[in-house]
Amino acid sequence: MSLSEEIAPLLPYLRRYARALAGSQKSGDAYVRACLQALVADQTIIDTTHGVKIGLYRLFHVLWNASVVPPTTHDGTVSIFEQTAQQRLATMAPESRQTLLLSTLEGFSLPETALIIQRNEEDVTGLVQDAIAEIDRQTKTDVLIIEDEPLISMDLIQIVESLGHGVTSVARTASDAIAAAKAQKPGLVLADIQLADGSSGIDAVKEILAEMSVPVIFITSFPERLLTGERPEPTFLITKPFNPNTVKAGISQALFFKGTEEVVAA
Repeated sequence: MSLSEEIAPLLPYLRRYARALAGSQKSGDAYVRACLQALVADQTIIDTTHGVKIGLYRLFHVLWNASVVPPTTHDGTVSIFEQTAQQRLATMAPESRQTLLLSTLEGFSLPETALIIQRNEEDVTGLVQDAIAEIDRQTKTDVLIIEDEPLISMDLIQIVESLGHGVTSVARTASDAIAAAKAQKPGLVLADIQLADGSSGIDAVKEILAEMSVPVIFITSFPERLLTGERPEPTFLITKPFNPNTVKAGISQALFFKGTEEVVAA
């Protein structure tokens, strides 16, 4: 199998990581394109000793840290996501945030994360703890949960409250979610896609975003349906069954940027 064939199935997940790191689809995808362009120009820059996936993320990590100017919007201005990130990063070490995402959102083990960022495992543990503590300190809010499965709803409530946030409502249908958002404006939305009455969490989020600006995290069993790279996609996307630490990381990142993007159906 060629290197390009091995990398292709990893790209949706690298884009997910880049978007969460940058805070927007546009900026995240620009960094991924730059990484791929560098790799096409010289395939020897990727170290596959520990596997292609670790090598790809390691290469991306090196190029990300070497970038001085972030990608900009089409008119040459820094996007609202970068503006918010720059404000947050003034009080937080960037490597802590990278380590948090790699070890939770992307599911790398501590040894794998250490290989990617070229630090030891003790450093990785400390960086993750520092990131969670600092982001949570800055981002307390109320959360709307759109989820029709009671056990999952209970898990999400526990996760949200363990981070010090509150839950405004748990909605099982799109109409309930829209009504709940209008009744008490949330600071964050956690949304399933397929709801109890056959309605769509994506449709509910579209209507909510038409009325207010609020960060959204989609939680789904089929992330590949939304990570196609062919049209606007949600920045924050978590796969079921989820690890509670993954949800915590997603919440921290979504609130870190406090941004929204266009959301489209799969």
